[in-house]
Amino acid sequence: MNQISPLAFVHPEAKLGDNNIIGPFCYIDKDTVLGDNNVLQNSVTIHVGARIGNNNEFFPGASISTKPQDLKFKGEQTTCEVGDNNSIRENVTISRGTASKGKTVVGSNNLL
Repeated sequence: MNQISPLAFVHPEAKLGDNNIIGPFCYIDKDTVLGDNNVLQNSVTIHVGARIGNNNEFFPGASISTKPQDLKFKGEQTTCEVGDNNSIRENVTISRGTASKGKTVVGSNNLL
């Protein structure tokens, strides 16, 4: 069972696995997938196109799957894939891919 703060927003079209902890002021957008056993501390934002695995911890201010900072990006559908067992620390921003590759991939077992 997920533990979702009443102060968090989870879009009805977001797909959540089991045993996730979602802290206050988190925002999880539509077209996102969150696996099992993830911890989102306060003020984490998960944008459209995020595909997140299992056992990750996101610290305050992390922003995942933001629009790319690339002038070639024209709004196409792209993704940001985060594997398993990662620690995404405070204020880390991970943008989704652009048309040339279509996705940004963060593997597993990383500290960012």
